[in-house]
Amino acid sequence: MKRNAKFYAGFLLVALLIAGVGSFYASSHPDGLNYVAEQTGFIDQEKASATSDGPFAGYSTRGIDDDRLSGGVAGVVGSLTTLLVGGGLFWVLRRRRTHTTDPA
Repeated sequence: MKRNAKFYAGFLLVALLIAGVGSFYASSHPDGLNYVAEQTGFIDQEKASATSDGPFAGYSTRGIDDDRLSGGVAGVVGSLTTLLVGGGLFWVLRRRRTHTTDPA
C-alpha cells in the first residue's frame, strides 16, 4: 500500500509542477479555434462564453497581476479539478468485487 501511495504522490507532484511551471511556456495561441478564426476571417462571429468572467477565464487567474503566477495558479487549479473529478468518477464507477462463498 505504501508503494502505491508514493507513486500517486509522485504523480501528483509532477502533474502540479508541469501545470504550474510549464503553463507559462505554453503556446501563445492556446485556443486553436480562435487562432484559426483570426487567420480565416470569421473571428467577428465569436460570441462571449457564459464563463468569460469566471475566476480562471483566459488561462489566467483573476486578481493576480503577475502573468507567470496567474497562469501557474490557473494551471494548478485546473489540474487538481481534473484529477479530482476523474478520480471521483473512477472511484464511483469502479467495478466492485462481491464476496461470495464458493458452494463447492
